[in-house]
Amino acid sequence: MLNTAAKSKVAKGVFVVRNDRGLHTRPSTELVKCVTSFKSEVRLSHHKNAANAKSLLGILMLAAAKGARISVEAIGDDAEEAVDSILALARNNFNIKY
Repeated sequence: MLNTAAKSKVAKGVFVVRNDRGLHTRPSTELVKCVTSFKSEVRLSHHKNAANAKSLLGILMLAAAKGARISVEAIGDDAEEAVDSILALARNNFNIKY
């Protein structure tokens, strides 16, 4: 569960991992770089596992293969922008070209 302040904004989204090799080290690193530019607290969930999106190890522990549905939840003043950026990054295959 995310820590919430009384006036914090909440944003949610979902993306499907389209990379052939899933959410491995390179796309996960791109995701961490994207998320660390925001002040909001961001969590990723896959099945019953959740991870801090600013933690490379946490994302890797999700073991998200190609086709995995990842839920994104952000809480903070820039929550909507954080979620939008993550979804755009996922649509762009995490800037990974094979």
